[in-house]
Amino acid sequence: MTQPTNEHYTREYFEKWNYADRGLGRFSMYWFARRYYAALVRRYAPPGGKLLEMGCGLGHLLGLLQDDFQCTGVDLIDYSIEQTRLNAPRAEAYQGDATDFSRFADGEISVVVALHLVEHLPDPAGTIREIGRVLQPGGLFLFATPHPDYSLRRFKDRDNDAIGKDKTHINVHPPQQWRAWCEANGMTMLKHFGDGLWDVPYLPVVPKVIQFGMFGLPALVQVVTRTTFTPLRLGVNQVGIARKNG
Repeated sequence: MTQPTNEHYTREYFEKWNYADRGLGRFSMYWFARRYYAALVRRYAPPGGKLLEMGCGLGHLLGLLQDDFQCTGVDLIDYSIEQTRLNAPRAEAYQGDATDFSRFADGEISVVVALHLVEHLPDPAGTIREIGRVLQPGGLFLFATPHPDYSLRRFKDRDNDAIGKDKTHINVHPPQQWRAWCEANGMTMLKHFGDGLWDVPYLPVVPKVIQFGMFGLPALVQVVTRTTFTPLRLGVNQVGIARKNG
């Protein structure tokens, strides 16, 4: 599948968009989030087997899971693959189109992870159809993607907030659409929840750091406790955990 925005996915994507405005060090939001997603995979996925991360980024999630699963990461960006091989040396990492599942047989994969990837795809419905094909019965699909209608977005400039500023977000859909695509391809949504109201500020006058404490604290509690209690409407992003039926 040819992606019309491939020219955007270079090393500059990391520097300008993907991680440009966030820290990556120990105890950063990114650091906590990767440990959180790894915990969810371990909790809900069948043990062992093959794990595929679509758009593996810097490879830190695979590094956390490489002792639990036979891990493979794919990304369009050569820099991403270089970093993944450093951060997850026991995982396989290859550069290519994450929507090309031709190398995988039906039911071959135990876990597919797509964190902030599906909104970049020209045909997410077709990709989820392929995910349903390659997942084994009982296999897991974990994804995170923007929620276009979360509760406080009415206070934001939709063209320049965390969702709208990245123009490679070409397929941002509400939760019911992602759920419908998963269910149409033989998956049951186990958990579908929000990741918190972290894209501050939402209010004028009130300092940004105070707003982050006000609105962001529940998200931090969810991540630290490794729970899934945040309602969809209270998440800038939505997180889905779907299991292949059978």
